[in-house]
Amino acid sequence: MSDLKNAERTVVWTPPTEGPYSHDIWAPELHFIHNKWYIYFAADAGTNQTHRLWVIENSSPDPLTGAWSAPHKLTDSTDKWAIDGSVFENKGQLYLIWSGWEGDENGTQSIFIARLENPWTVQDPRVRISTPQYPWEKVGDTPGDGMPHVDVNEGPEVLKHGDNLFLIYSASGCWTDYYALGEAIASTDNNLLDPNSWKKVPHPVFSESPEAHAYGTGHNGFFKSPDGTQDWIIYHANSEPHQGCGRFRSPRAQPFTWKADGTPDFGKPIPVDQPIPRPSGEGQ
Repeated sequence: MSDLKNAERTVVWTPPTEGPYSHDIWAPELHFIHNKWYIYFAADAGTNQTHRLWVIENSSPDPLTGAWSAPHKLTDSTDKWAIDGSVFENKGQLYLIWSGWEGDENGTQSIFIARLENPWTVQDPRVRISTPQYPWEKVGDTPGDGMPHVDVNEGPEVLKHGDNLFLIYSASGCWTDYYALGEAIASTDNNLLDPNSWKKVPHPVFSESPEAHAYGTGHNGFFKSPDGTQDWIIYHANSEPHQGCGRFRSPRAQPFTWKADGTPDFGKPIPVDQPIPRPSGEGQ
């Protein structure tokens, strides 16, 4: 992971010039499920209102080779605006989580969950398990741009540790410096489709650090060190304030630990000019 910039890269799918998945290709995630590769992503037909989730499939053992399928739309019966899809498994059941609108107009982005019948088919109607409720989740104005205010929960990822599932999500607008990570916790034995199973932490668990030149810290992922002894978080941030959510953002990674109560301790962003050891077990 520390040498990601030099990794082999391959274009596996190119969107058409028009159609429902032709524009605004956002937040792709690669998953290996039931011996096949899947890429989940959001795309639209040229307007934000048409954003939906899509998935492509590849049965090759190596995702850099083989043929990828045409995109398949991934939605529940409501067929509402959706981005940032991710998939996780608990007790043999696949789940889809994503950020979406309750209705057909922007204003609030919430986190939804649904069971999957298979990697490309939603089984049940969606359930909302998190919506912006605290002030730090509702920073959504950009002074002077004339854009409407938006409250945001997006970028959900599930981190499993012991008997708990930690839903780590991004809150507030990515176009602000206050984009931060929130957390909701559920037991692996709970009914994950019951919103009451998820207990939301009332404060951000990872946020900006002017001292580290890290603003807009969000949209994270997790990975293990090669020897399995370390947990790492990867996220994006800006180096200076007021840079928005565009080309100034850079991916950053750092290790994290666990508190005595079994919850993750992400600490604070590490400055990009501060050397840190490579993930344990990486070749030099």
